[in-house]
Amino acid sequence: MNHPNTPDSVRVRLQALRDWLDKTGTDAFVVPSTDPHLSEYVAPHWQSREWLSGFTGSAGTLVVTRHDAGLWTDSRYFLQAEQQLQGSGIRLYREMLPETPSIAQYLCGSLKAGQTVGIDGTVFATTAARSLNDALAARGIVLRCTPDPLDTIWTTRPPMPQAPAQVYPLQYAGEPCADKLARVRHELNTLGADGLLLSALDEIAWLLNLRGSDVHCNPVVVSYLYVGREDAHLFIEPGKLTPDVAAYLAANAITAHPYAEAESWLRTLHGCCVLAEPGKTNYALSTALASGCRVLEAASPVALLKAVRNATEVAGLRQAMRRDGVALVRFLMWLEQAVPAGLATEVRAADELHRLRAAQPLFVGDSFDTITGYGPHGAIVHYEATPETDVPLRPQGLLLVDSGAQYLDGTTDVTRTIALGPLTDEEATDYTLVLKGHIALAQAVFPEGTRGAQLDVLARMPLWRGRMNFLHGTGHGVGHYLNVHEGPQSIRMNENPVALRAGMLTSNEPGVYKAGSHGVRTESLLLAVPDGEGMFGRYLRFDTVTLCPVDCRPLRRELLTADETAWLDDYHRRVCDELSPLLTADERQWLHQACRPLSEQPTATRRH
Repeated sequence: MNHPNTPDSVRVRLQALRDWLDKTGTDAFVVPSTDPHLSEYVAPHWQSREWLSGFTGSAGTLVVTRHDAGLWTDSRYFLQAEQQLQGSGIRLYREMLPETPSIAQYLCGSLKAGQTVGIDGTVFATTAARSLNDALAARGIVLRCTPDPLDTIWTTRPPMPQAPAQVYPLQYAGEPCADKLARVRHELNTLGADGLLLSALDEIAWLLNLRGSDVHCNPVVVSYLYVGREDAHLFIEPGKLTPDVAAYLAANAITAHPYAEAESWLRTLHGCCVLAEPGKTNYALSTALASGCRVLEAASPVALLKAVRNATEVAGLRQAMRRDGVALVRFLMWLEQAVPAGLATEVRAADELHRLRAAQPLFVGDSFDTITGYGPHGAIVHYEATPETDVPLRPQGLLLVDSGAQYLDGTTDVTRTIALGPLTDEEATDYTLVLKGHIALAQAVFPEGTRGAQLDVLARMPLWRGRMNFLHGTGHGVGHYLNVHEGPQSIRMNENPVALRAGMLTSNEPGVYKAGSHGVRTESLLLAVPDGEGMFGRYLRFDTVTLCPVDCRPLRRELLTADETAWLDDYHRRVCDELSPLLTADERQWLHQACRPLSEQPTATRRH
C-alpha cells in the first residue's frame, strides 16, 4: 500500500475515526481484515484495518473506542504486530492465549449499557455479526450496522479492482462450467433448496472456470454468484467483462449484473429457499436475502466439490511441481554460491527465486509474497523482507524460505529451512524435531472418514516431547491455480468436521519459532490417495507431491529412527528421479549430491 505507516500517521488516522464516532453517536467501531467476500487476502480497496493501524499482517481485527484502541491477531503475527504497533497507541491482544480477552469481552468491559458499537455489515461474516450482537446485547450494548466510515476518512482510498476476468481453459480445469453447475444443482435438489448464494471468490472462480487478478497473488474475480435451479446470476463490475467472457457467460446461461446491485437484486427474491453459508456470507447480504426468502444455513457444496481434484487437475499439479522443483534446485544452487561470496540478502534471495520461477513454462506469478527469514527473522512466522528490514545472509545459522507459485496448471507452496553454515546445538535439535513431525504426518495411513484434527498430533508429538509447540495449523488446503489457502479441509488442533478425501491437497508444515534466535519450518504438499481396503472399509495415505531436497546438514541423525531415515532417503530418490531429466548436467550433479542417502551426507559444524 502506498501510504506511510509511521506511529504519528496512524495516530492521525485513529483520530479521524474517533471524530467520525463523535459525529455519528457511535462509541466504538470494529474493523476486520476482510472484504465483502470474507477473503483472507484482500484487494487494496478493502485494506482498511492495515491503513488505520499500520499493521500489515493478513489476519487481525482492530477495535477503536473514543479513548482506546486494540488489535487482535494470531500467533503467526505476534512478533510482527508488536513491532509495527509500537508508538501507535494501539494495544496488541494475542489471540488464543488464556489471558487475552475476546473482542466481545473487551467491548463489554469498556462500554456501558446503552452505548453503541458500529460495524460495516458488508465486511462482517453473518456468524461473526450475530455472535458479537448476542454478547453485547447481554450487557445492554447496541450493535449497529453503519455506512463504511473509511469511505469518508480515507481520502486516498484505492478504487475497486477493475482488471478483466478471464476464462480458465478446459485443458487445465478438467471439467466444463456446465457440468460443475449441474453437480451443484444436484446438491441443491438433494437439500431441497431453490438456489445457492456464493460470496467466496475461490468458489465462484472454480465453479465458473473464471480467473482474474483482483487480489494480489490470488487469481480471483471480485463478484457474487447466485445459482438457481435453472438460471444463474453473476454480480460483477461491467468493465471486467471482455467480449469473450460475456459470450462465455451467455453460453452457460449466466446473466451478468453490476456488482453494486447484488443486495437490491436479492431483495427481489420472494418465497424461495436459498442456501447461504453464514460463515462465508457477509451480514449485509444475508439481511437482504432474508427479507423475502427462507435461508437454509449450511455449508456451501462448492467447497467440497472443489477440494477433490479431478484427474486433469492432479496431472497438472504434478507437472507444476516438477517445474517448481527445477526452479527451487536452481535457487538452492545459487544460494550455495552467493552466501559465501557476500552477494545475498533476504530481499535479493526472494527476488532470485521469483526470477527462476518466472522462467518456467505456464508461470503466472507468486502464490504469496515470499518469506526469506534469516536468523531471528525466521521466528516471525509471516515475515516479509523489505528494504527497511533486509539483512545480509552470512555463512552461519538458518535461513527459512517459504514460497510458492501460480502456474496455469497448479499452485505450489513449499518451505525449506537451510543451513548457511555452522549451527548451534539448539538449532540442529529444533530442525531435527520439526523434520520428525513432518515425516510422521507424511507417512500417515488412515481410514476414510478421518479428520485433519485426528492427524495433527502426528506432526506435533516430537516437538511436544521436547516441550515445544507451534500455534499455527499444521496443514491447509491449496487451490488449483487459485488461492494458496483454501478449505474446507485442514490439519490443525482445532476441530474441523470435514473428513479428508482422496484427491484433496493439503500442506504439511510443522515448525518451531524462537523469538530473537531462529525459526524452523519444513513444508511440502500432500495429496490424499487411496491405499486399499482394510478393516471396516477403505484407507487413504498421503503422497508428498512437492519435489525439493530437504537440507540434511542440520540434522542430528542420532534422533532419527531407521524408518524416518528410510523415508527421507526414499523421498530424495524420487526428487532426483523426477527432476533430473529437466536439469542441465551441472544441475543434475548438484541434485545427486543433495539427494544422496543420509549416511553419505555432510553434517553442519556446530558453533556456540
